Amino acid sequence: MKILVLGNGGREHALLRALSRDPQVGELHAAPGNAGMADAAVLHPVTATDPEAVVALARDLAVDLVVVGPEAPLAAGVSDALREAGFAVFGPSQAAAQLEASKAFAKEVMAAAGVPTAGARVCATEAEVDAALTAFGAPHVVKDDGLAAGKGVVVTSDRAAALDHARACLSAGGTVVVEDFLDGPEVSLFVLCDGEHAVPLTPAQDFKRIHDGDAGPNTGGMGAYTPLQWLPEGFVDEVMERVARPVLAEMSRRDTPFAGVLFIGLAVTENGPEVIEFNVRFGDPETQSVLARLETPLGQLLADAAAGRLGADRELRWSDDVAVDVVLASAGYPASSHSGDVIAGLEDALALEGVDVLHAGTARTEDGDVVTAGGRVLAVVGRGATLEQARERAYAGVAKIRFDGAQHRTDIAIKAERGEITVPERRRGYAGAEALELPGWRHVYSGKVRDLYEPADAEPGTSETLLVVASDRISAYDFVLEPPIPGKGAVLTRLSLWWFEQLAGVANHVVSTDVPAEVAGRAMVVKRLDMHPIECIARGYLTGSGLAEYREHATVTGIPLPDGLVDGSRLEPPIFTPSAKAEVGEHDENITFEQTVERVGAPTAEALRAATLEVYTRAEAIARKAGIILADTKVEFGADPVTGELVLGDEVLTPDSSRFWDAEAYEPGRAQASFDKQFVRDWLTSPESGWDRTSGEEPPALPADVVERTRARYVEAYERLTGRRFEA
Repeated sequence: MKILVLGNGGREHALLRALSRDPQVGELHAAPGNAGMADAAVLHPVTATDPEAVVALARDLAVDLVVVGPEAPLAAGVSDALREAGFAVFGPSQAAAQLEASKAFAKEVMAAAGVPTAGARVCATEAEVDAALTAFGAPHVVKDDGLAAGKGVVVTSDRAAALDHARACLSAGGTVVVEDFLDGPEVSLFVLCDGEHAVPLTPAQDFKRIHDGDAGPNTGGMGAYTPLQWLPEGFVDEVMERVARPVLAEMSRRDTPFAGVLFIGLAVTENGPEVIEFNVRFGDPETQSVLARLETPLGQLLADAAAGRLGADRELRWSDDVAVDVVLASAGYPASSHSGDVIAGLEDALALEGVDVLHAGTARTEDGDVVTAGGRVLAVVGRGATLEQARERAYAGVAKIRFDGAQHRTDIAIKAERGEITVPERRRGYAGAEALELPGWRHVYSGKVRDLYEPADAEPGTSETLLVVASDRISAYDFVLEPPIPGKGAVLTRLSLWWFEQLAGVANHVVSTDVPAEVAGRAMVVKRLDMHPIECIARGYLTGSGLAEYREHATVTGIPLPDGLVDGSRLEPPIFTPSAKAEVGEHDENITFEQTVERVGAPTAEALRAATLEVYTRAEAIARKAGIILADTKVEFGADPVTGELVLGDEVLTPDSSRFWDAEAYEPGRAQASFDKQFVRDWLTSPESGWDRTSGEEPPALPADVVERTRARYVEAYERLTGRRFEA
């Protein structure tokens, strides 16, 4: 097999080294390459971002596979040009590469695929940035929406510095993404994709800032190591199920299948793994350590990915050792770089046991000297039986190499060696917390209340149906509480099914109630929808968070309301007050209708508003006949993946998603007697519970009498609304 690798950095040198170990690879070429790559490949002075020049080179060489290393050629459409010319390419199309080229696009895809990630706002003005910084609080995370070679992100508690970075991005004519900060150790996971199937490599951790102790500005990366012994068991499997496969399915649905490497940057938070960002190429410097341990032949692996032959059950072989790489950077980096400084000691470093040296910013003079030619110059890789030995060997190699102004970190992987990395304890209610083994079904995800399963015989993320199981869990103030409420899941499911019947004419997602015996009465088979990332809330009465905003601004999600309203005042007509969905343990974010338009587009936003108000108006009239006031409700809609029709999904009009008040006891100006979990909220915030809502600590367990009285309120709501007796 004859392979051409595009790029001139340390990542590409690592790729060439790994490809050269594959017995099926007979000839290697690189364009444009660097001084070190000549030991593994024939170099060609071709600009990697020039589609025509790259295609011409591939034709001249008659290569069997082209591997695109950096992000810039992908964003320039080089992979598309090669495919059109008939070449096999490992690297996504220009359209699919938007996952890295646009942070806003990536957030949109993640929202559609239900991927856990930080809350975010896309900002085009300084005023929008200022508002977003206020909303999310410190530490502030500000990202250039476009490509920035790994240096377009600022994470700081200094609001002025965050604003300065945003101004610089905006002044260049772009937009910025302001995000909530994800607290937890970071992990890089490379996933090889063929458009349908995905195979993970081993996770790694890199070090982005220039100085020891994570001080100084961000860089492209100053070192990395793998494997990560401190990761929770099942971490990679969870990322594949909750992130990689859903994203692949969403990209295919958009007719932009992703084939190449999906580089998932993750934070290990108290809610489990959450996505920081996506890249669409191998990471640098993680690749240098990851590929050092790969024993599966890389050439055939990449060729299979390019040809759609990875398969669902591909397993890779890895060495048992540990790899650590340390980056040597030139003087002035990352603010600038220095070229022309002679590099000495390369052969001495390579002579050490367990040490390799991979070139990035290097060149060779006419006299044969290797000199600096960029910011990050070299990566020294150490391999050993333990992390301690691998670090010792890497730094022994670094000590042999000299050039003017050389700089490197001395603490790569030191915290892991000392056992100082702490993974936050998982909060109750995380994905997979209470998954059941159900014959014929595979667990996909668990939210605060519901568990999702898909047919076991379907490829992950591709089935037309899902099994939705309502658990007995109860949540309040973004915490999943203990103990559960007996029978609650059955109440929610049966009441939802009853409401779907009453709302004839409004398309819903129910397919069948023929479910496994283990979850009978609290589950339903539903159509898989492309869910809109909006919580659709209709309010017919002023209370809760709407009342709090009204008292401060005389508005609810930006909608002006008349003066003189009190707690429980009726709103004529009802209003649509959307919020952005949040992951378990995070707060839903109230948003304006204009912000809804930004997220889903004007036609969809208008349709969501109209459908939500229709559901509320019809349900409010039905509930009133039963002596119950429907104060407000939250519903969710998705699009039918075949027809595009707007479909009502999830639960509907239950005590978990709605405020039900006793009509006889209704009196504006005070808190109302309710048939929802307000009873639990009231106990949690009472002196009796001893819990401080502002403490950040988990609430105490619910007392037995609170559990029983809450159960009774749920059952009463069901029986009064439906006129049916609830049988457990």
